[in-house]
Amino acid sequence: MPVVPVESSLFVILGATGDLTRRKLFPALARLVARGLVGDRFLVLGVGRSSDVDDGTFRATSHDIVESTQPRPIQWCDECVFYQAVRNGEADYQALRERIERIEREHGMPGNRVFYLALPPSAFGPTIDALGRAGLAHSPGWTRLVIEKPFGRDLESAQALNQTAHRYFDESQIFRIDHYLGKETVQNLLVFRFANAIFESLWNRDHVENVRITVAESLGVEQRAAYYEQAGALRDMVQNHATQLATLVAMEVPVAYDAVSIREEKVKALRSVAPIQPQDAILGQYTAGVIGGEMVPGYRQEPGVAPGSRTETFVALKLAFDNWRWQGVPFYIRTGKRFPERLTTIEIAFRRPPVCMFKSLGAPQMHSNLLRIVLQPHEGFSLFFDVKAPGDQVRLKALPLHFEYQEAFGPLPDAYQTLILEILTGNQTHFVHANWVEASWSIYTALLREALDVHPYPAGSWGPDDADRFFPPGTHAARVIPSMAGAGQP
Repeated sequence: MPVVPVESSLFVILGATGDLTRRKLFPALARLVARGLVGDRFLVLGVGRSSDVDDGTFRATSHDIVESTQPRPIQWCDECVFYQAVRNGEADYQALRERIERIEREHGMPGNRVFYLALPPSAFGPTIDALGRAGLAHSPGWTRLVIEKPFGRDLESAQALNQTAHRYFDESQIFRIDHYLGKETVQNLLVFRFANAIFESLWNRDHVENVRITVAESLGVEQRAAYYEQAGALRDMVQNHATQLATLVAMEVPVAYDAVSIREEKVKALRSVAPIQPQDAILGQYTAGVIGGEMVPGYRQEPGVAPGSRTETFVALKLAFDNWRWQGVPFYIRTGKRFPERLTTIEIAFRRPPVCMFKSLGAPQMHSNLLRIVLQPHEGFSLFFDVKAPGDQVRLKALPLHFEYQEAFGPLPDAYQTLILEILTGNQTHFVHANWVEASWSIYTALLREALDVHPYPAGSWGPDDADRFFPPGTHAARVIPSMAGAGQP
């Protein structure tokens, strides 16, 4: 895809004093500035509820956040960063509009604007409505609206949020951000599949036995109990991140590498998913256990969590893409908190040969060829295949061919840095379309309404024992990177 120049623009962050701005947005913006990727005139207007903050105090805070990228971003903070206090009143949003127009006028800006909603999900709808009523959905240049996940709590709320957004903004203006889609290894899935005929020719029900997706977190709920008690793992991880990975694996070949073509194929794949049966989903909740030699509390002992909470911190389930390519091939998804390690993988298990000619020699059963794609922490992939171990007897051992991104290319860009740059250039390829959001929620809403049992599992384990029918012991070992932990078998 040709490089698109970044036009001068004003980046408006609603929720500028929050955690997302501090941890992700400002560091990413500072890196883009330091590397000269955002043009000569790139301004940031932070918007928050606090009237005790002004331009000076907000700039001082931004200094602390971006000091690791000195010296240019520090000077940029002093010259190009502003703050505006806004609560919920209509007059406040009119004042915001006037402030934006004044900043653009004073700096000779063309009227290109990004409105980034770094807000709690409950504030998305009211804020979009307030922006639209204040006449901020359009400008002399272009206007783009960025919405963080989750996009609704179920199908009905997702449809309502889309309707509110479309009342003022065209779909071409809306960038629903899922930071997983900004990871280089996720974006590489399309290249891996469609630029390498050796894999695409095997990427179907004739050759693939199953697909296993793991999104594992070693951390607990941390300081997010108020949000997590209302969300749970199914809403927080499965409906968006894990399902995005599944559709990238399952989608058909797009006619072109552009946003429209790729999004269409992802939605078509998602619409082919059969309804999930209750017996094909397992929920869990972590109890006290040991991680890294340290005893950690159970979910119900975390600050802010109800003592009798039934919120799931673990989900394992089976998806069935009921289409020509994948009919009969199960896609297993597993995600959870307080796992032994932080790990995100996609595993493609290929079918074994129909006959083992080595049985007559007393050789063990052949292993499945396995393609293991690692999205974090050590991005890369391993392709496991059987070889003869040295010695007089025929003994089969599964060993990997291995590729690691950092070994080949050095450090990878941060996902937010990548996605913010795409927002500024108007590239929607790696953002979520309204149709995808509603198709995804249509799969999971019925499951959310089921009164499924929530099985306990100790922190430091890989989830409840019942999930082993989806992910047998040994499929989740830390040996995904042979250079780090030995080759092992898949």
